[in-house]
Amino acid sequence: MKLLVDMNLSPLWVAFLAAHGVDAVHWSSVGAPNAPDVQIMTHARDHGLVVFTHDLDFGVLLALTRSAGPSVLQVRTQAVMPEDIGDLVLRVLSTFTGALSKGALVTVDHAAARVRVLPLR
Repeated sequence: MKLLVDMNLSPLWVAFLAAHGVDAVHWSSVGAPNAPDVQIMTHARDHGLVVFTHDLDFGVLLALTRSAGPSVLQVRTQAVMPEDIGDLVLRVLSTFTGALSKGALVTVDHAAARVRVLPLR
């Protein structure tokens, strides 16, 4: 599984994830910084990437389109830097690897992680 780190998260996530054995690329290295969310989703789906984001719009797009992919890992915390939630993200990735590989929206905060299998209905 490879993550596509959205523009609303720091590029520092790529190095953090790599240091923990998770392959990731930041959107700024593959697309325009002002690209619409639909373009990011299309790129992720076409390249087999999981979108890692702090933006709620990706979940909305999945619901509106009833798409079977790409998978989205969405963090719902105020502090979103690796030093703040890195361990939490790593635990969620480990726990939900199977779901994210098959197609899911995983929403995580400090209290819980929720998984919805794609397509959303």
